[in-house]
Order: sequence, then structure tokens, then C-alpha cells
Amino acid sequence: MLVYEFNMMETLTLAAIVLLVGRAIKHRVPFFEKFFIPSPVIGGVLYSIITLIGHSTGAFEFTYDGQLKTLFMVAFFTTIGFAASLKLLKKGGIQVGIFLAVATALVILQNVVGVSLAKAFGLNPLIGLAVGSVPLTGGHGTAGAFGPVLEAAGAQGALAVAIASATFGLIAGCVIGGPIAKRLMAKHSLVGTDDGAQHFEGVEKPEVETITESKLMSTVYLITLSMGFGTLVSLVIKKAGVVLPIYIGPMIVAAVARNVADLKKIDLHHKSIDAIGNISLSLFLAMALMTMRLWDLAALAIPLIVMLLAQTALMAAFAYFVTFRIMGKDYDAAVISCGHCGFGMGATPNAMANMESFTAANFPSPRAFFVLPLVGALFIDFTNASVITFFINMFS
Repeated sequence: MLVYEFNMMETLTLAAIVLLVGRAIKHRVPFFEKFFIPSPVIGGVLYSIITLIGHSTGAFEFTYDGQLKTLFMVAFFTTIGFAASLKLLKKGGIQVGIFLAVATALVILQNVVGVSLAKAFGLNPLIGLAVGSVPLTGGHGTAGAFGPVLEAAGAQGALAVAIASATFGLIAGCVIGGPIAKRLMAKHSLVGTDDGAQHFEGVEKPEVETITESKLMSTVYLITLSMGFGTLVSLVIKKAGVVLPIYIGPMIVAAVARNVADLKKIDLHHKSIDAIGNISLSLFLAMALMTMRLWDLAALAIPLIVMLLAQTALMAAFAYFVTFRIMGKDYDAAVISCGHCGFGMGATPNAMANMESFTAANFPSPRAFFVLPLVGALFIDFTNASVITFFINMFS
């Protein structure tokens, strides 16, 4: 068998190739565009299939330098920390707080269902987290980050399971969202109104920001310092006996920095932060999927299918009976339920696609288009990470 170890530069180069291949395929296959399958996932899964062939035939095997993967992962989640603005949460009104609570309740239920079914199949309970809120509410980024943590805690194959579950969730969330909202609208005779816009007239619209070399460099300094000081925070928490992913400390420091900046009215150049975050996420996911061991999925095929179908049923029932009722039992609540299927099973872009498709055929919903992306893009990662960490410490 040919065994080759890629060094740091070779690993980065290979990740770039994986991204380019994934992007090229996505642009040529409408299915991937329709369901917002990320380019790193497309290229990474294709590459992992190649490594599966090498493993199965005994022809070749690769190993990789993981330092840059960790760096990009921490950088991405640090940029997420900068989005956690209490000022924005307050401006969003009570609806944003209520939906955040609803979304967090779903996170808890996803993990309870995942762990319960894993135990029923005689699997490590942590595998249930890899089919719970880690890949579903969390998406591919959280799956790539927590997968190795779950494996280190004894859940063999957790990374492959989490990535597979995240990909399934992207599609399932888009499939069930529209029919659920349509059923709610017909059952309750719902119609849209202009009232939803009135709650958010005072919310400031973000100004168009230009990225310059000076802003980009200042942003790099800010992210780097947050990562460094955040690592110290993580060490302190770890000494207290709590198992945390390495990025939690930097996320906390970044969140504190964001809210201090809001109080002092300091511009943090959010467009530059988002750009660095997106680049870091793409490279991190490419490297994470390159190292995915698809052969670990073989023994989990039937349990994985059952657990994913159960999670889809949970999402559908939760959106129909819980999200709709708590968010007001009106047309806007039906649209939010439609969107919740998208990001509760996949990602915020899927939620937006669900709502755009539904409202295009029915009525506008300004409230839904403000509340859901604010929670999905800014706040749910914090509560999700906290809940996941609690479950990991409980079952490790």
C-alpha cells in the first residue's frame, strides 16, 4: 500500500483544489445550487470517495497536517462571535427573543432524540449528537468542528456521521418547509398583512461597506487577538473540568469585544469580518472533509437512516405544532415555521429560500424575513454550542 503524508503546504494546496472542484461542479449541476449544498462539501465528499476506494482496495492511504484546519476552524467561529450583538437582539424586539428560545428548544429536542435512538441501537450516545443539533441546527461548520471532539470522546465515525447528516438536512429542510406552511395556511385560513413591518421600522439598515487594505488588516489584528486571548479563556474553563471545543473561548472574547464596540460606537468593519469568516469556513470544511473516513459509515447505515428520518419527523412536527403556535398563529408565524424547517435541518440560506419560495406564491412577510435570519445567523450558534457541550459532558 502506498502511504503518503501531506505536509502543511501540501494540505492547504489540496484543500484549494477540493474547493475549486466543488465550485466547478456546483455551477454545472442545478441540484446543488437549488439546495445550497456548499462547494467544500461537494468537492470534499468526492475526494473522500476517492480515499474510500484507496482504503477498500488497499492501494493507497493519505494522512494530513491538521494545524491549518484547526486555525481556520477557530478563525471562523471567532468571526461568528463578533455577530453576537445584544444591541441588535434588543432592537429586534420580543419576537427575536421568543424565536431564539423556540430554536434553542428544538436544539435540545434534537439531541434528546438523537441520544435516545443511539442508545436504542446500542450505539455510543455521542453518535446521537452527531445526528442531532450538531449537524442539523449547526450545519456543516459545527459538524466539522464537533465531529473530532465526539470522536476523541469515544464516538468512532462521528465526523463522517455528522457530515452525512448535515448534507441530508440541507435537502430535507427544503423539502418539508413549503408543505408545512401551506397546510398551516389552509387549515387556519391565513392571509398576509402589512402589520409585520411596523415592529421593525426603527431597526437600522446596514450601510454598504467597502473592504480596504487598512480595514482588512485591522480586522486581522482583531480576530487574531480574540483567538489568542480566547485560547486562554478556554484553558481556564478546561481546568474547571468542562469539555469545550477549542473555539468557544475565542467566540466568547469576540462577543465581548463586539458588545463593547457597540457601547463605544466603534466600527469593527463587519464586512471584512464576514469575508475572513467565509474564507476560513471554506478552507476548514475542505480540510475536514478530506480527512473524513467514509468506511466508518458502513456499520451505521441502517441506524443512521432511521435517526435521520426521526429527526425529519421531529422538525416537521415541531414547526407545525410549536413554532407556529408560539410565534403567534398568524401568517407570519406560518412563514417562520416554513423557514425554521430550513435552518433547523440545514442552514439559514435554506431557510431564506424556503420563505422566499412560499411568500412569492402567497403574501409578503417582513417580520419573518427579519426575525429568522437574525436568530439563524447571529445567535443560534451560541446557544447550540452551549447545549452540545452540556450533552457531551453528560455522556462522555
